[in-house]
Amino acid sequence: MKHLFLLLALLLATQTTYAQLFKKEKVTYDANQGRGSTDNNLLRWGYFLGINNYDFNFDYNEDLRDIYVKRSPGFSVGLIGNLRINKFIDLRLEPGLLITTRELYYSQTYFEGVPDLNNSDLIREVKSTYIHIPLLVKFSTKRINNFKPFIVGGFSTALNLSSNETNPNDNSNGQFRTKKNMLFYELGFGIDLYLYNFKFTPSIRGLFAINDELVRDADPNSPWTSNVASMKTRGVFINFTFQ
Repeated sequence: MKHLFLLLALLLATQTTYAQLFKKEKVTYDANQGRGSTDNNLLRWGYFLGINNYDFNFDYNEDLRDIYVKRSPGFSVGLIGNLRINKFIDLRLEPGLLITTRELYYSQTYFEGVPDLNNSDLIREVKSTYIHIPLLVKFSTKRINNFKPFIVGGFSTALNLSSNETNPNDNSNGQFRTKKNMLFYELGFGIDLYLYNFKFTPSIRGLFAINDELVRDADPNSPWTSNVASMKTRGVFINFTFQ
């Protein structure tokens, strides 16, 4: 009986969503009932939830084996402020909290001549908690019934709350250090879906660091940092926005 009830509820929800999105009649804003979504307001607000997947892009001084980056899905949450420029262009500010973890695996070729090498020396965990603030321009197409595809791009800055940039200890003491302040450019696309009670927007966006994130060790011949010319964050976001 329980499974039958859940199945009926799922079918009802699916049918309702399908009817709202795919029917010929547009979902419009109803001021009397306070429901629906309008694109005509100068300012609009919302929030987003999502997942992220961060990576590092390395450039090297010498041709040794690449540092392998093991990625883990992270969590994103934040707010949205949308300024309408015209019918097809919006300016967006999306401050959020992004949490992620990456693990770096070094080849033993980096440690030739290093005595008493342990397996733990080959692995470094990089935990990051970013206060991420992007300023984006959204270019939308003409609305088609209850759909409106768009592309988005812009620049962002991030403050890494997990940064240990000022830590006097470095990799010789097991501390892999990254910088606190980062700059990025971002590109992505998505689609606005107009429902009766709100506008739902799934989107995917790529993020690419402009500046180097690595803090070098005090030893200029450090096996962890001496061969790294630059270490720049890159990542992918999948966000679900509610307005």
